Amino acid sequence: MKKIHINMTWRAALLTIGFIAGIAFVAVTGSSPRRDVQVTMGTHQSRALLDQFSAAFEGAAAKVNKSVVAIFSTQVTKVESPFAGNDPFGGMFGDNFFKHFFNMPRDQKQTVHALGSGVIISKDGYILTNNHVVEHADKLTVTLENKKKYTAKVIGTDPQSDVAVIKIDADDLPAASLANSDSVRIGQWVIAVGNPFGLMHTVTAGIISAKGRSSVGITDYEDFIQTDASINPGNSGGALADLDGNVVGINTAIESNTGSNAGVGFAIPINMAKSIMEELVKNGKVSRGYLGIYLQDINDNLAKALKLKSTEGALVADVQSGTPAEKAGVKRGDIITAINGTPVDNSTTLRNQVAETEPGTDVKLTVLRKGEEKDLTVKLGERPENLSLAANGSSEQSTSKNLGLTIENLTPDLAQQFGYKNDHGVVVTDVASGSPAEDAGLHKNDLIKQVNQKDVNNVGEFENIVKDLKKGDVVALLVRRGQNTFYVAIQMNE
Repeated sequence: MKKIHINMTWRAALLTIGFIAGIAFVAVTGSSPRRDVQVTMGTHQSRALLDQFSAAFEGAAAKVNKSVVAIFSTQVTKVESPFAGNDPFGGMFGDNFFKHFFNMPRDQKQTVHALGSGVIISKDGYILTNNHVVEHADKLTVTLENKKKYTAKVIGTDPQSDVAVIKIDADDLPAASLANSDSVRIGQWVIAVGNPFGLMHTVTAGIISAKGRSSVGITDYEDFIQTDASINPGNSGGALADLDGNVVGINTAIESNTGSNAGVGFAIPINMAKSIMEELVKNGKVSRGYLGIYLQDINDNLAKALKLKSTEGALVADVQSGTPAEKAGVKRGDIITAINGTPVDNSTTLRNQVAETEPGTDVKLTVLRKGEEKDLTVKLGERPENLSLAANGSSEQSTSKNLGLTIENLTPDLAQQFGYKNDHGVVVTDVASGSPAEDAGLHKNDLIKQVNQKDVNNVGEFENIVKDLKKGDVVALLVRRGQNTFYVAIQMNE
């Protein structure tokens, strides 16, 4: 049976119900001599139908509202004075000169306030929200529906999925009822509850527009529920709930050219958010399975060139040296069609499935190699921290906060661009201002060939060496810049 996808706003739905009721009313009145009686009956029936429809939203809102909180974040940042970096006196008078004569220190502090939302998950004060709501905050204040305020502490954050868990010191809180987000249906009615533009506990309605949205470019791991319920700044971290008042997702972002609602909003499925929350509460971080391969999707042209029957599956563009995938025999050009018997649609679904599997687990990959199907068993490693994959999965970046630099793999294109052909290493893509890397003289586009006299061929190898270093340790890097090769020493940030 052909499925018809219905996509309309709640106002349109109300009009539709009224229209149907009107048709019934006209049909009845046109065939009955007692017109006044039939008009009354038709009006009452349509009104009762609308009342039932409204009651569903009212009940859901009343149930969810008490579990949604406002999260006020406060961050103190340094702001340079107008003379900073451009001292007309060449620094000869020092900072005291500015303080004494202008009452203006060279570095000034500025307090930034922001508002987001959260969902109470447990009676003893655990709250789910977005990482970007609490990131960089020096202080978090949570306000409940009953206006009570609490200071919150961060339990754990996962920037790669934009999930965070905070906690307040309170008991007997109204914990939200959680749905099974795997069971939500496209076209299903939902409500979004949060604090957009500071308008506390705002409820908007819409439908689920799509499931499994990925490659949106919001986070590293994406499996979003898309909705047309109005989501605006301040809704982040709030609840997306069904008409039974059960939370199906955590509102996260919108797609808009103006920064306000455009009918395209995204929520993290509650099953995914809950799983991440449990790891953050237990371990303070999220451990993800790791293969060590670069993946890409298969388009029509690739399918024709590789003589494939479909575009389903994930194409292995490269395999990192020394990784679980290489040890298991995965090769460049393999097409991974299933993991543990579950079909792989594209590179994103495979990445998500691997990431959701506990490190150390044996998984069976079904691969297509030169027209023949093979099964390979891989013992998953643990995904290195700060490893960030591009949307298409074909490139890899890493940011080391302790060193203050961002690196990526030396691809053929980069080697051609910077003159590093037939060489090895990782390319510096960014050097943080005032960081140890900047102090040591590293530049953007430098090629790091060795770390502590060990060759590095990719980001994974770089991370494996650096992760064992402690704060205060000195790192020796062999660096190539143009045609010159030299050593630099960097002290890990304190």
